[in-house]
Amino acid sequence: MVNRTNRTQPLSGRGAGTREAIMTAAERLYAEHGLSNVSNRQIGEAAGQGNNTAVSYHFGSRATLVRTIMAKHGTHVGVIRMRYVKAAGDSTELRDWVRCLLRPVTEHHAALGVPSWHARFAVQVMTDPLMRTLVEDESLTRDSLCLTLQGLGRCLYDIVPPEIRPARAEMARHLITHTCAERERTMAEGLAEPGASWERTADALEDALVGLLAAPITRH
Repeated sequence: MVNRTNRTQPLSGRGAGTREAIMTAAERLYAEHGLSNVSNRQIGEAAGQGNNTAVSYHFGSRATLVRTIMAKHGTHVGVIRMRYVKAAGDSTELRDWVRCLLRPVTEHHAALGVPSWHARFAVQVMTDPLMRTLVEDESLTRDSLCLTLQGLGRCLYDIVPPEIRPARAEMARHLITHTCAERERTMAEGLAEPGASWERTADALEDALVGLLAAPITRH
């Protein structure tokens, strides 16, 4: 008997194509309407599937579908990030490690073309408590991100006390996620200002993140 409740492994041939179509449709619909406002039936129809159970058959649950989409993008970002990590080496410059954190994300978004939906989809995922936990747990197992966070920690060791760093890390995550989502939206809707690009967005974010992470601390 075929287990259809948690099919997470890619299939070959036609099955793989169906999974890809479902992920593409789901990412767009989730980005546009939110995770809780999109049904499996809507995703299946948008993916060109006549079978109403196609999403359940290939992914089992919404959580598995979301994790699969995020993992696919995360793999691409991880490859890019590792290049930055190798270039940074043993650097003690905060900006070098901020680049390792940020630039792979913006480079990946740029490679997706216009329109794209991943940045807006990621915002939906990261503001859903359950999905966020699932995705964060998986992302923290990636070597490239672990090495980046270690590099940032070394740079901030003598600048920011340990008890302050988690809050700033959370702020940095929000800044990257929401800024990228807004940039993607304006580009997709043709509302971006002249000369707007992912590279310019990355330049602005890099400056902001360096300032945020190393900002002076107010003592009470």
